[in-house]
Amino acid sequence: MKIRNLVLHRGSFTLDLPAVDFVPGLVHGLIGPNGSGKTTLAGVIAGILVPDSGNIDPEGLGPREMTMMTQQPYLMHTTVRKNLIYPLQLRGIAPDETKIRAMAARFGLEQKLEQSARTLSSGEQQKLSFLRALIFEPKLIVVDETLSNLDPDSASLFMETIREHQRKTPVTWIIISHQLVQIRAICDRVHFMEGGRHLAEGTPEELLLHPEVPAVREFLASTEVSFGSS
Repeated sequence: MKIRNLVLHRGSFTLDLPAVDFVPGLVHGLIGPNGSGKTTLAGVIAGILVPDSGNIDPEGLGPREMTMMTQQPYLMHTTVRKNLIYPLQLRGIAPDETKIRAMAARFGLEQKLEQSARTLSSGEQQKLSFLRALIFEPKLIVVDETLSNLDPDSASLFMETIREHQRKTPVTWIIISHQLVQIRAICDRVHFMEGGRHLAEGTPEELLLHPEVPAVREFLASTEVSFGSS
């Protein structure tokens, strides 16, 4: 996905991105302080927000090949199963019961498929949202802070699932997270935003361990996160 000369005004905030590239088939991390424009950019990529000017080249991807997960997932007032298969129904794809049960079982939801989705715990709702994003095999997945509030076991499960997915069928991921240890562990490229601008990009090692841009160094210092030895 290529972004060129994109400008979006929202009140006193301006998203201003002359040139940003998200290389297909890679896991991209999007980091930066609160209010830097990460979620706004995610909304533009997902088609929820319309920029005032500029261009986004999806490089052949159609809207039905993209999906977005949010920190607070929206679940319909129906069963776990119906929530899970809803993206398939939208696309006219017949549900595969074997696949549904296998996915649900791995995330501890197999015995809750007929339960109301709204009665799940917050962690289980995030798991359902994650599975719902994967079930129709999209080509681009935007994850907005979904990994940030997970317990360690769930976070590890999500990350391992992403790794397995990439080994089998690489797709493009754009993961927004304040959990920089996770970003380093799972991402191929990391992008830094501040004040509505895209200021830096590199491998996790380049951007998180050896940042050259002062704003990145200041952000990392403020997070007080330790990556251990490199």
